Amino acid sequence: LQDYILYQNYPNPFNPSTNLEFEISKLGFVSLKVFDVSGKELVTLVNEVMKPGNYKYKFDAYDLPSGIYFYRLSSEDFTETKSMILLK
Repeated sequence: LQDYILYQNYPNPFNPSTNLEFEISKLGFVSLKVFDVSGKELVTLVNEVMKPGNYKYKFDAYDLPSGIYFYRLSSEDFTETKSMILLK
């Protein structure tokens, strides 16, 4: 069993919002952040100690231009980044 799973966002491409979902199997500090293509952090959706479980967050990009964005799930011993496409 993996300690952390970051799922591909859905829908993808999206306009104007998408769902970001992940699973954790142990108690720990977790952050979920969204970045633009230049690496600039746009929003922090999660930044806290979380219990094991499945979590889903809605990312609303109504004020962002079309393009490729990245979302990153990080913990003390895990980091994974996936891309998503905003089409307006």
